[in-house]
Amino acid sequence: MAAPPSYSAATSLGQPSQPSGSRIRKLRFAEIPPHLLLNVVYATLPQTPGVDESAVERQRRVLYWMSMNLRLVNRPFYVACMHVLRSIYLRTYERLIRPPYTSDPFPVLSPAPSYEESTSDKPPAASLLSPTATSSALLTPFPDTLPRETRVLDQFIALKVREDAWADATSLHLERDEGYKDLFDLMQPRARVEDLICQYAVREGIVSFAGSSRPASPTGSTSELSRHPRPIPFRLLTVTFSPWRVGLAITLSSRRKTIVEVQRGARDESLERAAKRVVRELRVWAAENWR
Repeated sequence: MAAPPSYSAATSLGQPSQPSGSRIRKLRFAEIPPHLLLNVVYATLPQTPGVDESAVERQRRVLYWMSMNLRLVNRPFYVACMHVLRSIYLRTYERLIRPPYTSDPFPVLSPAPSYEESTSDKPPAASLLSPTATSSALLTPFPDTLPRETRVLDQFIALKVREDAWADATSLHLERDEGYKDLFDLMQPRARVEDLICQYAVREGIVSFAGSSRPASPTGSTSELSRHPRPIPFRLLTVTFSPWRVGLAITLSSRRKTIVEVQRGARDESLERAAKRVVRELRVWAAENWR
């Protein structure tokens, strides 16, 4: 029998050919459209049980790998992985918020990702989280412009995926409850107050935030605004939080100074009320000290 025709000869049988001298350019991972990259990440979640582990256990192991390895490949993979991880663990995070504290990891300062509600602490199957989400849901800011509570959510996810994976790997693993205690007794309410202060202060034109979707619209009299014409960058401000008081500090030239401090009316006072009182005091401080 005659040898089969060469691969290059097939182009003469009606198949398209490349112009002479041209080369096919290969796409890099960083150039893959976000919705396709999200499909790739979803496809890593197994749907069937293994030899000695359930499908849920296999998924938790993949989520651990996704958090510890895959999201560190580059920025597009980081965005896609965090979209998946936040969608899966958001409901678990919200159930651990301690009253009277409130939570909003995705305030109006940034676009909120879509997610499917789950009544179980176990990760839902990948088919429940639609891989056809619009690319706008993937345009999550990078950590330097994230709302403060979003960072706390990400820290919770990093802790949760590790604890779940290690508990599945060995019955000798003991979950570290103090890690969750620090997150929800201190870090979460402090970050929530910071985001609330940012929202209220940006609305009044006292503070500017790089991730804000709309410019500040200052309120108040012309004489008041003329005394502090430029808003304070929110990146310079941090909150000190305790059950009894809330303070606001500013960092200038590597030096941190407390500029506002208010007493909480009671341990069950809402974070929103405390944040509004801090903003009122910040307006007074800015009028006298911020030029």
